[in-house]
Amino acid sequence: MSEPFRDKQGQLMKFYLPISKMINDEYSKNKKTTVIGLTGGQGTGKSTISNILKIILQNGFNLHTVIFSIDDFYKTLKERRLMSKKISSLFFIRGVPGTHDTKMLFKCIKNLKNIKFKKTMIPKFDKSVDDRCLKNKWINVKKKPNIVIFEGWCVGANPQKKKDLINPINKLEEKKDANKVWRKKVNEELHKNYKKIFNLIDKLIFLRVPSFKYVFKWRLLQEKKLRITSKGKKTMTDIQVKNFIMLYERLTRHMLKDLRFKADTVINIDREHRLKSIKFN
Repeated sequence: MSEPFRDKQGQLMKFYLPISKMINDEYSKNKKTTVIGLTGGQGTGKSTISNILKIILQNGFNLHTVIFSIDDFYKTLKERRLMSKKISSLFFIRGVPGTHDTKMLFKCIKNLKNIKFKKTMIPKFDKSVDDRCLKNKWINVKKKPNIVIFEGWCVGANPQKKKDLINPINKLEEKKDANKVWRKKVNEELHKNYKKIFNLIDKLIFLRVPSFKYVFKWRLLQEKKLRITSKGKKTMTDIQVKNFIMLYERLTRHMLKDLRFKADTVINIDREHRLKSIKFN
């Protein structure tokens, strides 16, 4: 199911090596653990890009690199069930700001950046069972990293203006968030708890899709791969993916407008899912 990795040498020269050099230059300024935020809509290739950068940084620049995703910091099934009863039923579904354990995430990045480094446990989340893995599956970081690649679809997102929350953006908001409680809470979370976390990022890389419809298309592809690799485990139908993506639509559209100017590096992705151009702001 995997798409072919086209033009390896060209991509290496145009994208991966310049980005790796930028990261190395940032680290070289003060030789302190550097946190790189890698953000972009679902299915943009964040995990693949993170892993390629890690290989180059470790082998080409001798920089000990640790990768983790914001997805691994989702609140447990039990915590989200409680949140869905107290605030809005939409918080039962993992994804948006408010559904992550921000205290744990903040503490984790602070520990990794701390001069007096202590070994750090990074949680793992199993999407097929929609809950956090047992601690024996967590990543144990024993050595202080030079580089941390912190990836996720909403990493670095800024809150919206209050006036932009008034009108529903899709059928899901129209039917299940008519009172605006859910979207206001998501925005409030971004403003308070997530802002503190994103302030720890040294450089933000934004993978910019041509439009929101491609997020749905590529997320659908991800789910098809998951159906093959996670036999016997719970996966989503195409209709479920469509409904699921609606939860991400508001913030993804906002990020497409906002981060093209605010991110340190913007990588434009074309309609064929290829890295098209790069801009260092």
